[in-house]
Amino acid sequence: MARPKSSQHDLRRDEILDIAAQCFADRSYPAASMNDIAAAGGTSKARLYHYYESKEAILFDLLDRYTQRLLAVIGQAEATAQRRDLDDRAALHELVRGFLQEYEHSATRHVALLHDTKFLGDQQRELILDRQRDVVSAVTRFLKRAYPERLTATNQTALTMMLFGMINWTFTWLRPGGPISYAAFAEEVISVLERGLAR
Repeated sequence: MARPKSSQHDLRRDEILDIAAQCFADRSYPAASMNDIAAAGGTSKARLYHYYESKEAILFDLLDRYTQRLLAVIGQAEATAQRRDLDDRAALHELVRGFLQEYEHSATRHVALLHDTKFLGDQQRELILDRQRDVVSAVTRFLKRAYPERLTATNQTALTMMLFGMINWTFTWLRPGGPISYAAFAEEVISVLERGLAR
């Protein structure tokens, strides 16, 4: 009979994922070792293996949880729009705010999603890529509902990627405590969507 997991098991896994995400962002996934992750967490490699069988297992759990979280952000924006009876543009604005609120606290996970998915095995990589495609499709739907006269079959991919281009790389330059907050930047993105940069 298997020994039951302690109540701290999932909490400890969350801590390991935080530490690993930082190691992958600092050193790159290929360069970061299980020894590096264990040392950064103040534990032994043997203890780390108690929670994860390999570095790839850590990466997969990290990306699995993060992509599920991004889908949950979309679901929350849809639920908020429905609960508050928002029009389609206001619903898109809620989605932008939701993504940037998430990105403020998950920069290292976002780095892993953008750079390290390719290091997963075929089946796991395809699952993560499918979720990324689901996120892109959902954002396209929000945009098409918000701007039906602007999005066409020809330009919808380009305009969806333009929006992602505005928000997905904030981890490279937007710093908490800097001259603009994530919440303020969300409002700037919304302003550009609504009015462009022209006064």
